[in-house]
Amino acid sequence: MTATPHARATPSLLPGFDNPVDDAQAVFRATLDAFAHPGRLQTLPAASGQPDGLSPTLTALLLTLADPDTPVWLPASVPAAARAFLRFHCGCPLVDAVADATFVCVPAGHAMPALADCAQGLPDYPDRSATLLVEVASLHDGDALTLRGPGIETTQPLRMRGLPDDFRAAWRANNARFPLGVDLLLASGPHFCAMTRTTQVED
Repeated sequence: MTATPHARATPSLLPGFDNPVDDAQAVFRATLDAFAHPGRLQTLPAASGQPDGLSPTLTALLLTLADPDTPVWLPASVPAAARAFLRFHCGCPLVDAVADATFVCVPAGHAMPALADCAQGLPDYPDRSATLLVEVASLHDGDALTLRGPGIETTQPLRMRGLPDDFRAAWRANNARFPLGVDLLLASGPHFCAMTRTTQVED
């Protein structure tokens, strides 16, 4: 008797968090702390499966923050495995236009969109703006920034390498749009930090 050939198996998706509820809560608390204290480095408290095209930290942040109501933008050349992973685990729509995204995710090696091209919010709904998740080359060396603003007692030093040369000017313009404007999560290795639209960079 001849065996019936099986259909070619579809590769299984990578798992998300080992403990979805506890791990997501831990990452969420670290993210809240990052936004409460701009420029202060946080260490990723939980890891997950890592699809091709996304770092462990970007993956964990998106697993925690993205959901069916939050469109996500990825650069066009990010591998299909990352898109399938996010669709399966987060249920988030993936959009082609950066202005339509709640989360703008920029993995290492990809150009960051102009801040002004991202969703800025509306006068009556400033929270309908984008948060950019940007992987940089380093959060320990490079350009030295001095941050001021809400959540910072006096000043907060931040060193980073990998943002565009015009970042300071673009960020000042983002400050000027308050209460509109975008917020930023910077990631490198297992570390990340936040800059809110009220965070000012000293000259």
